[in-house]
Amino acid sequence: MRRTTFTIGLVSLAIAVSASALAQTSADTAGKKAAVQTAESQAAVTPASAVEKLKKGNARFVEKNMRSRDWLAKVPATAGGQYPFATILACMDSRAPIEIIFDQGIGDVFGIRIAGNVVNEDVLGSMEYATKVVGSKLLVVLGHTSCGAVKGSIDDAKLGNLTGLLAKIRPAVSASGPGSSKDDAYVTKVAQANVSQAMKEIREKSPTIKAQLDAGTVGLVGAIYDVSTGKVTFLSD
Repeated sequence: MRRTTFTIGLVSLAIAVSASALAQTSADTAGKKAAVQTAESQAAVTPASAVEKLKKGNARFVEKNMRSRDWLAKVPATAGGQYPFATILACMDSRAPIEIIFDQGIGDVFGIRIAGNVVNEDVLGSMEYATKVVGSKLLVVLGHTSCGAVKGSIDDAKLGNLTGLLAKIRPAVSASGPGSSKDDAYVTKVAQANVSQAMKEIREKSPTIKAQLDAGTVGLVGAIYDVSTGKVTFLSD
């Protein structure tokens, strides 16, 4: 009888210890999942470290090692304010969702999306707000392979208001020399030239952003997303 009671006691103790450890692990995990950008964490980011954060996030995406997130928990956690460390101008292509391909959560990055990732006054105003008002440390112009807008510009397509948008990509087509929209390599070449063109326009058309770039408080980089592999390649200056 004593042995049975002693055994039951040991089993109960083991269960209690396991339950406590499990509860602590769950609490730690929940805390990590609910972690969001804060004023302090944003202030600690530099343009260079922001690039590294995006590179590491894309590597996790490609390697199928994305972070586990409690998305709903991040909603109230970010309700009081936002402190995104980067601002990404990307094409509207449905195959290139910004937060997913960079493995970022709610409140981590600003996303500006428009066909062909072209620059206009609204885009520039959004970037000025992101950097000068909210404190984003990095501007990224993200093009992608097999871009429909780029192909349309190569073919000089005409369609309502889209005509004017595609005209913004024409300088990149001219800079890339002759080619066909059916040539994937040429389409990618134009997409890269279009990213460079957008970066040039950002610097030239926004004195506010240029001053931040010259001071080194904000960075500007270009990148291309491969819709076939999921990999983002950052372009050299």
